Amino acid sequence: MKTINHYLSKVLLGASMLAMILFAYSCSQEPDLEADNLTAIQGKSKNMGLQILAEGAALKSANGIDIGPDGYLYIANVLGGEIVKMDKNSGEILERITDGVQSPDDLVFGPDESLYWTDILTGEVGRRTPGGMVTKQPMNMPENALPGVNPIAFNNEGRLFVALDFLGDGLYEFNPNLATPPRPIIQASEANPFPLGFFNSFDFGPDDRLYGPLFAANLVIAVDVGAPGDLPLTGSLQDGFGGAVEILAGFGGEFTNPVAAKFGPDGLLYVLDQSSKLFTLDVESGDLTVILPDLDPAMDNMVFDEDGTLYLTNANEGWVAKLKPGGQLQEISPGGMVSPQGVAVIGGSVFVGDQFSMRAFNRANGKQKNTYKSELVPVPGTPSLISPMNLSADGNNVMIASWFSDAVQVFDPRTEKVLEEYSISVPIDAVRFKDDIIVSALGEGGVIFASDKSMILEIDGANVFAPGGLVTDGETLWVADWGSGIIWEINFDGKSPRAEVLIPPGVLSNPEGLALDEKGRLLVVDTGTSSLLRIDLKDNNAVTTVADNLKLGAPALPGFPPTFTFDGVDVTPSGDIYLSGAGANVLYRIPKN
Repeated sequence: MKTINHYLSKVLLGASMLAMILFAYSCSQEPDLEADNLTAIQGKSKNMGLQILAEGAALKSANGIDIGPDGYLYIANVLGGEIVKMDKNSGEILERITDGVQSPDDLVFGPDESLYWTDILTGEVGRRTPGGMVTKQPMNMPENALPGVNPIAFNNEGRLFVALDFLGDGLYEFNPNLATPPRPIIQASEANPFPLGFFNSFDFGPDDRLYGPLFAANLVIAVDVGAPGDLPLTGSLQDGFGGAVEILAGFGGEFTNPVAAKFGPDGLLYVLDQSSKLFTLDVESGDLTVILPDLDPAMDNMVFDEDGTLYLTNANEGWVAKLKPGGQLQEISPGGMVSPQGVAVIGGSVFVGDQFSMRAFNRANGKQKNTYKSELVPVPGTPSLISPMNLSADGNNVMIASWFSDAVQVFDPRTEKVLEEYSISVPIDAVRFKDDIIVSALGEGGVIFASDKSMILEIDGANVFAPGGLVTDGETLWVADWGSGIIWEINFDGKSPRAEVLIPPGVLSNPEGLALDEKGRLLVVDTGTSSLLRIDLKDNNAVTTVADNLKLGAPALPGFPPTFTFDGVDVTPSGDIYLSGAGANVLYRIPKN
């Protein structure tokens, strides 16, 4: 039988990797194309050929879920920065709540019918009263901020509990009025930075103990939360924190990142595993049974209705579904793409970075051809797809840059193998340059060569602020500086760079994605004006608008890279343009003709 030491070791290896990442910045012939049911964009766009090639899910991620006093579903949407009110039968979105909401991962309704949620990225807990008044903690006491706040639940006495995941670890009790500092129950320390292993979505049992899964340790536990004034528990998971924590299941290796546990009307504890399974656990006998073995990967959360109907969410696909009598799962809000970012055209496919997955679309008709899943907590020593944020074509392979994963990869989509991987701090974009790779990396201090991290264009706070988008013709490199709006043109004598300003400040506003079109002109996704611009390098660098009124990605949250969800663009040799529209959750296409 595996021991608790095995799980603690896994926590410290896999979980610490992710936590450090998130703290780092506090040649195929082209097919004939035939349009098939593409949607033309109407409005003021300069190019009326702008089309929506592919549409994503209605939710940019589907995370925590609860049923409100009004009988509607309320769903937390981390990537969308909103809480959605949804009809639980039709899936119709009735309201998008954004006031005070930034990165909600879980939510719950309190005894007074107030809505509470956790903003995981900013470390805040929010409350919205039935009258619509919003308060946040710890906005008025930033010294108590707890990055990673995630699961949230009330006990039968109306006490409020929150745990930390990914950006931190531990368990806390909050004052429901959010007026006093939270009480630590299990607290991380320098000696023990991951005391639990990410206590995820939980529920109180009839014995008033808190039951839930440990995401990284692959266990289910029950916690005696103690009295309001109790001091933090001492000890470790291995000794049960002095008897306050009981490990109920998981020693047999049954779980792969369990994410949620909720008591059903039958008295059993239902355990949702992110991989693909739904279990029931008899907390008295310890009997563990798989009742749904083949759900989509990246399951996130669930809630029971009063009539016993179980509603489930999937983060990567953004779908919401209900479990019907007999075990049939019915999607009430279908899934799909949730956060389109970098774009790479290879042959007849358009690859799109979608935060937790990379998707391949048929570039003629927009039909999805394949999905490549990343690992939220990679298994140490096992190469796996990093979080696919920004992409560039590298022959028949895809170059991936991910500040979320602090890495750059070369990935072969045909074999689904990682061919190269580089540990880079906060990489924004990466392109192949001769026998090396060039990376714009904020954590490394500028634009660098991946092989030895030698500097090409250094962030100096005077002329270079936040280099992001890259493109090269094999001899010259162009760099977009999000902070200044400057486009840099860099030529090389061997590996020695010579940088000149191509486009000075004041012309562009927060440029991100770059590409070269079929005539060698530079395309720029100008996020500050929500436009796609073209720079004619042979005509005095004249700037023209290709398309405007684009629905691009949202601004970054404080403490994160300013490009946040990168707005990418790529071009086919024949001149068709593809770009991401994270704001509308779409992939755009602009045919040459």
